[in-house]
Amino acid sequence: MSSAVPLSIPGASRPLRLRVHAGGDQYISRRLREEGIWEPYETALLLASLRPGDVCVDVGANIGYFSVIAAHAVGPAGAVFAFEPGEANFALLRDNLALNACRDTVRAVQAALALEAGEGSLFLSEDNAGDHQVFAADAGRRQQAITLLNGSDYLCGRLARMDLLKVDVQGAEYAVMAGLLPLLRELPRVPRIILELTPLSLRQAGSSGRQLVELLASLQQPLHIIDHIEHRLVACPGAELASWCDAVDAVPGDAGFMNVLVGAPP
Repeated sequence: MSSAVPLSIPGASRPLRLRVHAGGDQYISRRLREEGIWEPYETALLLASLRPGDVCVDVGANIGYFSVIAAHAVGPAGAVFAFEPGEANFALLRDNLALNACRDTVRAVQAALALEAGEGSLFLSEDNAGDHQVFAADAGRRQQAITLLNGSDYLCGRLARMDLLKVDVQGAEYAVMAGLLPLLRELPRVPRIILELTPLSLRQAGSSGRQLVELLASLQQPLHIIDHIEHRLVACPGAELASWCDAVDAVPGDAGFMNVLVGAPP
């Protein structure tokens, strides 16, 4: 059984703990073991964005860090949908929902969201359990067979509102968002979206940073760069963000990335 570590989350409504990977993962699990928090500013934005009764969708839930925090923010009247395809990550996700008494709030789904439903493969990173990919960018990665779901098809009928959408899927963000777009356009209002933007990974997955930014801009919501160093949001028009993606793409091997907030600041 993997060890459980206490979380140090400013503003959390109660003490939380997470079981983490016992070894191998040099990023999320290691940081949680050492500091009790992952991506502090993104964590603060998530908490500021959710109220009791809200609905959160966590795509790329990993071991459940954001899902558990969201569950306690939305409470028993709210709901969290957590999508994670990796076997080891999903096992820890389920353990963490039980450990933190939020299994009734979180619907955990062992699948990846995509544009088309079907079967796929997950290409595993040996030292970063948050860097598994649904495309073969690096030779020699072990593979797992996984289920792919179209987000609109799956969530339609299961939710009537969405207040926060978090997407961190290592280059598959365009496919996830394209699959969710029909649902997002039918909702009473567009949720806030916290999303990772990595032009290199997006290109390796068959899309581009520009395509993703233009899709996000079509939602007609303000775009902000999440500055995790200075802990602030920087408004950035879609055209400027797309130009940044083009500039990164012009440099071979440039793995520059940023997290983006779509919507009004919380």
